[in-house]
Amino acid sequence: MIPYKSLIQIDRNSLTPVFVQLSNQLGQLIRQGVLISGHRLPGTRQLAQLLELNRQTVVAAYDEGLAQGWLESRPGSGTYVAAHFPEVKPLQLSLNNINTISSETIGKQPGYTFESLDYLARPVLTNHNGLRLDDGFPDIRLAPMEELSRAYRSYFRWGNPQQHFGYGDTKGHPLLREQLSIHLNETRGLRTTADNMLITRGSIMGLHLACQVLIRPGDVVATGETTWAGAVMNIQKAGASLVTIPVDQQGIDVDVLAELCEKNRSVARPVRMVYVTPHHHYPTTVTLRADRRIRLLQLAEQYGFVILEDDYDYDFHFLSRPILPLASADRKGMVVYVGSLTKSVAPAFRIGYVVAPAALIDELARLRRIIDRQGDPMLEFAVGQLFKTGDLKRHFRKALRMYHARRDRFCDLLTAELSDVVTFTKPDGGMAVWTTFEPKIDMEAMALRASRERLFFANGVSHNPPGQRLNSTRLGFASSTEDELERSVQILKKVIETV
Repeated sequence: MIPYKSLIQIDRNSLTPVFVQLSNQLGQLIRQGVLISGHRLPGTRQLAQLLELNRQTVVAAYDEGLAQGWLESRPGSGTYVAAHFPEVKPLQLSLNNINTISSETIGKQPGYTFESLDYLARPVLTNHNGLRLDDGFPDIRLAPMEELSRAYRSYFRWGNPQQHFGYGDTKGHPLLREQLSIHLNETRGLRTTADNMLITRGSIMGLHLACQVLIRPGDVVATGETTWAGAVMNIQKAGASLVTIPVDQQGIDVDVLAELCEKNRSVARPVRMVYVTPHHHYPTTVTLRADRRIRLLQLAEQYGFVILEDDYDYDFHFLSRPILPLASADRKGMVVYVGSLTKSVAPAFRIGYVVAPAALIDELARLRRIIDRQGDPMLEFAVGQLFKTGDLKRHFRKALRMYHARRDRFCDLLTAELSDVVTFTKPDGGMAVWTTFEPKIDMEAMALRASRERLFFANGVSHNPPGQRLNSTRLGFASSTEDELERSVQILKKVIETV
């Protein structure tokens, strides 16, 4: 007889109902070939006695197996393992063998091969309990949660439920597309309609879609020597040949780009795309100078390449005179403009957008449909409402004041406490300070020591161009209060002294 009492382990402290545990384990024994097709199971009373369970629990487990097709009932005979399963070679009846196979073999490695791409191996950022000088994230404590909650509730009261909870427009909720178009036109000097807008789950999805549609394997794509790894991974995944351009205190060097374009044209390998973050270059926060912006647009028209403009933190500029995006001066449709509300509100609000000529938006939407049929209509509607009522714009103004004060306080602290070991340029906007440490300081060791003191920040290694050691990192100030910034700098100072 099958040793059911040894093979089936019931955890009475588990939140999973006992009958479900029993049904699942019987199914597992069938899949592993321990219980073969046509095997007669013990009667419900007998199995209940063996496992010290209530008979009705066993009845419910058998019913579950019958409903799932693992078992079959033969009137007057009993309950059997379904006969339609293919024969599986039984395992030796060892609980250790069963546990080893299920946890180590099936759970970790597939029975087939696949290619693992090294350039996708990038740590996933998560929130830490403690102080942080992050990559430049917003303070979620300032997010307009009450206003958002009201807007969410209105979604359930407004309009036709069939329309609200069915499939929607792949390009995004019409209200958000309309309101976002108005907002971008007013604040960034764009000339768009809702037809020029695609709502995505964060800017990273917008970058992915744009790269997949616009880049073919072997295409030449240029970025700054220092740039955002998320964009680089998408460019590489599309099969592009990546080249880098020097970046100085005025942004990407467009003269070097011009030389590259001319050289590549002569060998029939034209530059297909240039990825830039002109408002605040990532990671260094420098702003692309006005004459370089004009030259970059001229080069795009002359050589026919796409400008992929990532404007990740435009809403936060502290001099009240932000330089308009490249997209605002684009007259030939050369710029694909990507942005996000993640940095403006909170990372959990996965709303990004792509602004481009309507023909490209249509194509991006067609691709998006086979990746993610649509976004989150409820969230998109709620955020559209916040734009319409002005709540989101009021949030931007409030956050701007807070971040401005925090930037000033943080830079004062760096100057007062760490001027002998760090250098930086006070950023005109954004939510992080690009900070360079003395060469003698081991950035990785410093970040590790700081984490033990419950202060978290990036060690800067991911910002190093190939073969270079910048000894720099982004220290975000926006997500911390002034008191938290003071404590963070004190810990940083203590750690540096002991490295």
